[in-house]
Amino acid sequence: MTRTPSPPPSMPTPPPRHGRRVHARFVSISWHDFAVLVLPIIALCVLAIGLMVYWVDPAPPKHITMSVGPRDSTFWPYAEQYKRILARDGVTLNLETSDGSVQNLQRLADPKQHVELGFAQGGVSDGIATKSLVSLGSMFYAPVVVFYRGANLTELGQLAGMRIAIGREGSGTRSLALSLLKANGIEPGGSTQLLPLDGEDAVQELIQGRIDAAILNGDSASRNNMLRLQRMPGVALMDFSQADAYTRRFYYLAELDLPPGVLDLGQNLPPQTIHLISPTVELIARSNLHPALSDLLISAAQEIHGRSNVLQRAGEFPSPIAHDVFPISDDAQRYYKSGKSFLYRSLPFWLASLADRLLVVVVPLIVVLIPGLRIVPGLYAWRVKSRIYRWYGSLISIERAAMSEATPEEREELLHRLDTIEDAVNRMKMPLAYADAFYVLREHIGFVRSRLTGAPTQPVAQD
Repeated sequence: MTRTPSPPPSMPTPPPRHGRRVHARFVSISWHDFAVLVLPIIALCVLAIGLMVYWVDPAPPKHITMSVGPRDSTFWPYAEQYKRILARDGVTLNLETSDGSVQNLQRLADPKQHVELGFAQGGVSDGIATKSLVSLGSMFYAPVVVFYRGANLTELGQLAGMRIAIGREGSGTRSLALSLLKANGIEPGGSTQLLPLDGEDAVQELIQGRIDAAILNGDSASRNNMLRLQRMPGVALMDFSQADAYTRRFYYLAELDLPPGVLDLGQNLPPQTIHLISPTVELIARSNLHPALSDLLISAAQEIHGRSNVLQRAGEFPSPIAHDVFPISDDAQRYYKSGKSFLYRSLPFWLASLADRLLVVVVPLIVVLIPGLRIVPGLYAWRVKSRIYRWYGSLISIERAAMSEATPEEREELLHRLDTIEDAVNRMKMPLAYADAFYVLREHIGFVRSRLTGAPTQPVAQD
């Protein structure tokens, strides 16, 4: 009986290498990845807010100081009106007396002086550093009025050799009078006596005949003083025959006409049109004046100086025309063109100021924040998947090595590298939303392992 030979014993199947288990940590969201992406956007927004706060003006101050002039000057009643109007919006305007326009400018130009505003008539800024000063506009006329004793005089040069009151030391009247007389060849130290008399003193001296002429300007050229001298026998008001020439030689002067009867209709004073020359008084401020205060001051100026009087028509002032060296500020130009903004027309001053500054900060923040938040989901997905995809380069390298004629030692080394990759993958903290990509990677690791060990391969799911 023939015996059927038994089959040769088969080689035992080796147990799976290391018996590896999946122990990945799945989470609902990777806060680390989320923080890495969101924190830079938050930092960018904080930086944007910081820059806006740095560039945007802070809240307007509640207290400002104005250098005005003597208490008996025309400047002072105007300044008190500003004070009352600003108080309605919670701003306190402190008023300081001064000698006049020259001292006002000196205080404004001096950074050590705590003064933000001042009246200054044109033509008195010589010798003063005015680069840090701006104008909020021309507010009213300050006419040059010359009363004299004698025959018909129409030119300042005809006053040569006389006794002339030109204003007190430090006053705008004196500074302007010296400039005009110098243009006519009359200077201190000559045969003409230039006396430091102003206002009531100059009027009294002229009435008493102790001086021959008085150059009145601004406060001195009040309607009462002009009427008083017009009615005085032997005293006449100079009609500037060269008024047009003065306005061309002196950029800060304007020609101003007094029509017949404007001072007194009943007595028809003056009896004929008188041609005068006049600087304008400007409201001068430091260039760092808060924009909200600039708007508030010009609004007050329209209320105070917008009415008609013997020297101006209604609506002629305030005017955005600079008659001296001071440029009109950017904020003033904006206000004269478009007036108050919607917020300041609709809300109380302080609430409008707060809303205005918040808008300047919030709008750029929204512009930065919305696009930043829109790209976060895409960046988050890319960051999470990149942790998975970065292993595929190593897997491809191991698979290519497995397809070559590798020695057992080389295959063992490749398996060790594959174990390292699998351990690293299993330790990853993976959001549940990306579990499919995680398990596809594990299948690919198993596929490469089978190529190394020669075990049958299973179809790998496609990602």
